Amino acid sequence: MRIGVDASCWANRRGYGRFAREIISSMATIAPDDEFVCFLDPLSASTFDLRSANVRIVNVALRESPTEAASADGSRSIMDVLRMSRAVWREQLDVFFFPSVYTWFPVSPTLPTVVTIHDAIPERFPALTLPLPRARALWRLKTRLATRQAKRILTVSEYAANEVARAHNVPRSRIAVAVEAPAAAYTGKRDDAAIAEEARRHGLADGDRWFIYVGGFNPHKNLPALIRAHAALAREFADHPPLLLLVGTVSGDVFHHEQESIRRMIRDSGTETLVRWTGYVDDEKLRHLQAGAIALVLPSESEGFGLPAVEAAATGTPVIATSESPLPRLLDGGGIFVRPGDEPGLLAAMRLMLLDETTRSAMGRQARVRAAALTWPDSAKSALAAIREAAR
Repeated sequence: MRIGVDASCWANRRGYGRFAREIISSMATIAPDDEFVCFLDPLSASTFDLRSANVRIVNVALRESPTEAASADGSRSIMDVLRMSRAVWREQLDVFFFPSVYTWFPVSPTLPTVVTIHDAIPERFPALTLPLPRARALWRLKTRLATRQAKRILTVSEYAANEVARAHNVPRSRIAVAVEAPAAAYTGKRDDAAIAEEARRHGLADGDRWFIYVGGFNPHKNLPALIRAHAALAREFADHPPLLLLVGTVSGDVFHHEQESIRRMIRDSGTETLVRWTGYVDDEKLRHLQAGAIALVLPSESEGFGLPAVEAAATGTPVIATSESPLPRLLDGGGIFVRPGDEPGLLAAMRLMLLDETTRSAMGRQARVRAAALTWPDSAKSALAAIREAAR
């Protein structure tokens, strides 16, 4: 079977970029008799490192990378969209796979498609994710066209599948699930020397303890609640306050974000010296910061999956995460799950992790066990099953 793949989000550093890289690589590995024809724009081509006999690359000259243009305000050059469509039309494909609806473009109606919708957050929280009416309208148009054309819809958890079905008014039976997994870097043995070295690189001293957040600085991530909880702990444990590491891209974010208001809140709370903005950190280094953390905190309004939490869990670090996600089921026993808006509950969870090492360690061990059950080859099998079904 010749499977066309939109690989234009390969270079993206967010969760859907990770999904694209891992799922495409794993599918190519477990299905050596299938050919994967990957369509790349110049930015994605510059980082595309998948080399396999059953992978063919089609480079498409675009004015702007789809992963950037499609994420910002939803608008893309019509000519760029047509160039992608024409490139696909020239190939004799059996089916076409979109790892993310963000970079979707129309293909021939006779070509079966599978499109991945990672969550229903833009539909549930439009004011937090797409504040401009134009961006909201373009997003609705794109997702409506994508879901109508798709023979199958793929998503990353049962929780997300139910959310997507409701938000897009599609039968649950049309949606397949390919559960995400931690990258290989996060599954290695704990290395205390490497943890200490990486902590020092970010200005932490020996003996410092820290909570960690990994992700975007977008309104639906609910970072103000984390900043307030951390500030309260800093006052409560003034003699030896815990630090907070905020890990994620701090410039060039093409999504709607609230970095400046978060920085102001930190200044106003008096915790500037206790918060580290690390910027983007690659997996080989990030795993050490996560492994050494008291807990990873993910207080979002909602998560379709919550990959940073699962990757932290794979290092043996417990999580404090939103209950509006698949994480309470995926990491059962590996953390504390708090309802969005329950700031006393968030503070209590962070306090418990800080004070009760026995409970924290037990949760960390269970988190690692639960994360180890999730693998990208299993995810790829599920994705391939949906693709084969669409191609019939």
